[in-house]
Amino acid sequence: MSVDRVLLAEPRGFCAGVEMAIKALAWMVRSFEPPIYCYHEIVHNQIVVERFERLGVVFVNDVSEAPPGRPIMLSAHGSAPEVVAAAKERGSFVVDSVCPLVTKVHHEVKVRAGKGYRIVYVGHQGHEEAVGTMAVAPNSISRVESIEEVDQLPVFAEPVALLAQTTLSHRDWEGVAVRVRERFPDVWMPGRSDLCFATTNRQSSLLAMTERCDAIVVIGSSNSSNTRALEQLAIEAGCAQVYRINVADQLPEGLSGTVGVTAGASAPEELVQAVLERLAPTGGIEVVRITEEDEYFPPPRNIRELQSSIELASTMLLGGSLLARPVMEDRNLPASEVLAALAN
Repeated sequence: MSVDRVLLAEPRGFCAGVEMAIKALAWMVRSFEPPIYCYHEIVHNQIVVERFERLGVVFVNDVSEAPPGRPIMLSAHGSAPEVVAAAKERGSFVVDSVCPLVTKVHHEVKVRAGKGYRIVYVGHQGHEEAVGTMAVAPNSISRVESIEEVDQLPVFAEPVALLAQTTLSHRDWEGVAVRVRERFPDVWMPGRSDLCFATTNRQSSLLAMTERCDAIVVIGSSNSSNTRALEQLAIEAGCAQVYRINVADQLPEGLSGTVGVTAGASAPEELVQAVLERLAPTGGIEVVRITEEDEYFPPPRNIRELQSSIELASTMLLGGSLLARPVMEDRNLPASEVLAALAN
């Protein structure tokens, strides 16, 4: 391998929703005896999932697989209302780590369905986020993911609203959205796009460097929608060599020239650093930054409440001042560091 230079995309890797979910599950691992159950993969990344499995987390596809009385976490992709209800009935401590951006779409679905709209939802068949969102109002929603599927929709008697899976790429969304607006000129759309800002930022940082690269490496798992979108975007941008990998060992041996590196929103930074070490560019690394991300999602409310109770009890037991007691603050603690610490 004779790589001259690496262009490193920024932003890349963990988004705010993934940061929140990983830190929440890490907190449960440290607080409860195993096993801890998680409905679906906490995020779509093989390395993250395997690390939690080694610590006693059991990922299940049905809440009924969790024995009654065990702690349960619901994944960042969002869950159907009946799944949330079943978990609360079954679990001793239940944390819903759904990304707030997904919660926003669930709310929009509920409100529009309640007002009598037919919802046209752009999302991938079988994706966990799409399944959970459609379950909010199953009788009022029609899923599409291509212009052809939009053309097959009937003429609806009710007004139409257009919503989307948050992790879609603009490539997935734009043509379909245009066709929906052509077929249903009075379609309602939210004032703020449903597409995740982090997904958009990672695609923009990738496009900012593709013309300068001989090859692009996208780090992330095959079941990650936003990772596959980055891979496809690099191909469509005309890059001759595009490789999606899970770990550095999967890098092809023949890479040379200038290599661009990015990572999907559920890929930890330790994987990026391992790839950079393996590439070992003779001319160094140039960061290609298109924006600063400072979005922060706090832990789920019941975790915050339990943390506050622990702080209060610890202070009282140790005879400290309630007014001066230390406060747990995870804003400045990156999830990649939390994840790395779990490996030790």
